[in-house]
Amino acid sequence: MGCLGNSKTEDQRNEEKAQREANKKIEKQLQKDKQIYRATHRLLLLGAGESGKSTIVKQMRILHVNGFNAEEKKQKIQDIKNNIKEAIETIVAAMSTLAPPVQVACPENQRRIEYITNLPNQKNFEFTSEFYEHAKKLWQDDGVKACYERSNEYQLIDCAQYFLDKIEIVQQSDYTPSDQDLLRCRVLTSGIFETRFQVDKVNFHMFDVGGQRDERRKWIQCFNDVTAIIFVVASSSYNMVIREDNLTNRLQEALNLFKNIWNNRWLRTISVILFLNKQDLLAEKVLAGKSKIEEYFPEFARYTTPDDATPEPGEDLRVTRAKYFIRDEFL
Repeated sequence: MGCLGNSKTEDQRNEEKAQREANKKIEKQLQKDKQIYRATHRLLLLGAGESGKSTIVKQMRILHVNGFNAEEKKQKIQDIKNNIKEAIETIVAAMSTLAPPVQVACPENQRRIEYITNLPNQKNFEFTSEFYEHAKKLWQDDGVKACYERSNEYQLIDCAQYFLDKIEIVQQSDYTPSDQDLLRCRVLTSGIFETRFQVDKVNFHMFDVGGQRDERRKWIQCFNDVTAIIFVVASSSYNMVIREDNLTNRLQEALNLFKNIWNNRWLRTISVILFLNKQDLLAEKVLAGKSKIEEYFPEFARYTTPDDATPEPGEDLRVTRAKYFIRDEFL
């Protein structure tokens, strides 16, 4: 009775061997990728609109990802110019809608207001020397400055003063944004943006998600395998209202949002880090004394600074009290 020999050819055996080796390499790479994945900290930035989440991402990029290259800086120039246009348009428009309204200090500037009011609302607006001249003169007007001082009564971007003070620099043909300009530049975040960086050989993936109410439905897409949520609060927003309804206090909106996240049973295994942002702006408001916290949060009148509070070097104790009050509202 004859024996059946090995029917596989030499080529087939070599092919199977190569396949086994390829599978081993794939398995090894998968294990390696899994280890890297487990060693990567995924940070999700959440918070109400205009709390400064995108600024934190930009700071991480400047500090840990070689910053922004020349081409990226060039692309940001248009956004910065748009910030100037939006700022002066918003202030000028508010002058007649505030109660009581605000008048220009110099009658000659009324024609400049008319010029700004009639600017076209187009994406690629041409920034002429005429525009800069009118914007510059208006920003120097005491009436316009008085309207700016009441910016908590209407919606104005945080970087308004910063860039209006820099009109002379920004309008130069050879202008290149500084890192501070890039940090201050305001662009509405819509969607989900990921930034990867490394600190002391530890990998981080940071996800920035829009904070406006209509953007929050996208948050659920980001919760999977998140190491920690960094909840960002604009400390200076105690006297402002949200853009969405021009009614709800911004700090109260942040408090409600934080409590919803904290009490969400699906997020109980995720660490939550509270990041109190814009404390420099908070200090300015407290020291100016025009918008008192107790007018918006009556409980502040009875608040006592904790015994273990640690003021910053040279910090006014009124600012320290305000900072700790806002912290304790969340905690």
